[in-house]
Amino acid sequence: MITVTPGGPLTLADDLTLSRMGFGAMQLAGPGVFGPPKDRAQALAVLREAVELGITHIDTSDFYGPFVVNELIKEALHPYPAGLHIVTKVGARRDETGAWTIAQRPADLASQVRENLQHLGLDALDVVNLRIPSFDGPSDDSIAEPFGALADLRRQGLIRHLGLSGASDTQLTEAQTIAPVVTVQNLYNLADRHDEALVDRCAAENIAYAPYFPLGGFNPIQSRALADVAARLDATPQQVALAWLLQRSPAIALIPGTSSPAHLRENIAATDLVLPADAVARLDTIGGSGPA
Repeated sequence: MITVTPGGPLTLADDLTLSRMGFGAMQLAGPGVFGPPKDRAQALAVLREAVELGITHIDTSDFYGPFVVNELIKEALHPYPAGLHIVTKVGARRDETGAWTIAQRPADLASQVRENLQHLGLDALDVVNLRIPSFDGPSDDSIAEPFGALADLRRQGLIRHLGLSGASDTQLTEAQTIAPVVTVQNLYNLADRHDEALVDRCAAENIAYAPYFPLGGFNPIQSRALADVAARLDATPQQVALAWLLQRSPAIALIPGTSSPAHLRENIAATDLVLPADAVARLDTIGGSGPA
């Protein structure tokens, strides 16, 4: 049973408690999430500081780099402190040019799980999300074969918990008939709220919802309403956008990424930012029909 409090950790299972402010490690790779980081020492430092500041939820994947980010995590943090949970993704690979390719066959998934174990230095992965191909947004295509393959690996003890990334409501329902789902990782932020109903469903069904691109991703959220609220609260627009997500649902677990220790500290400070009701109402116009 998931246990959530507005500012506290999110407990998904007896062996899985995540800080609601997590750390997305994708940006630790080179440009285009490909190749080594520009500053390896700083990448290692930001990982160590994240854990020192109380983050217990690191989101990663072997296809970040590829392999680069997981190897950085292992170098920085292994042997891992008690209570730290690493959430990874499978279902894709990178070719020699850095292009993303689909890799969803059972044999591919088994190979990816074992590679993640190797590069992270683990005997079992805490959470593995199936990355569902979604070129035009989530679809209702069946995920029974790839998710079933991960469920088999879970039964073998290589994975403790399963999740989905880029999933539709229908796909979540299908996955739940195969194995328990503890996380959904989808696109959702102040400006893109196509997942409103799924956010509410996850909260009702004891599933953590981890919005990727919480700050807008490659096109950061730009809004007069956001800037005005940030100025009023003496915060950055990014902090306000993160605080809005934390207040949107107690089941939301954030995974903003950064390669900067200073930016990391700014993100964590957003957990202490309380948005008054009128500020929330103003911010809600960004993704709604009112003036921004």
